[in-house]
Amino acid sequence: MMNVILLQRVEKLGQMGDVVTVKPGYARNYLLPQGIALRATDDNKAVFEARRAQLEAENLKRREEAEDMAGRMEGLSIPMIRQASDTGQLYGSVTTRDIAAGVSEAGFTIGSNQVMLDRAIKTLGVHNIRVKLHPEVDLMININVAKSEEEALGLTVEEEEDDFGQDLEFGAFDNEDGDVRITRSDEDDAPAAAEAEAEAEAPSEEAEAASEDD
Repeated sequence: MMNVILLQRVEKLGQMGDVVTVKPGYARNYLLPQGIALRATDDNKAVFEARRAQLEAENLKRREEAEDMAGRMEGLSIPMIRQASDTGQLYGSVTTRDIAAGVSEAGFTIGSNQVMLDRAIKTLGVHNIRVKLHPEVDLMININVAKSEEEALGLTVEEEEDDFGQDLEFGAFDNEDGDVRITRSDEDDAPAAAEAEAEAEAPSEEAEAASEDD
């Protein structure tokens, strides 16, 4: 085992300035190269105490910036469009790298190591994911995995008909209140609809004959 001095808070391990015992591999592969800790030697303890005030001030600034970013990210939902089977299983997966890229595209730059995901997402649906912006600041965001943009937005496609049974438009309506609508004309059926309307408006032969007799 190895003793190290933490230079910042580490979840489930300790606070800044704590001397903790960790596995050598964890220290060498993560804590030391990332600048999160120092070996707990007498010289390093003295160096830490000399820099403690500076480290605490820098940590406070980073935490305030993270708290501001977390406030702006509140309620964030990121759509992820993926192919999937009828049972909702993805042909592939959504990884921490995908999520970090989606969040960054939404205007909040983060790294994949800040996405707290135990395993890749492999099913359709809305998944609540924790994002760590700072050792002391994290938040939950929604990752909405769907087959299409319409599905991710909660839209369903409905088809309308006119009085002659002709398909006129395809409308996309919000599932909850029906106040979102995107329409387009069905050009293929337009000639048939126009012909039917013209026949309905044209006077019948019997009506014309009756008018001439008068």
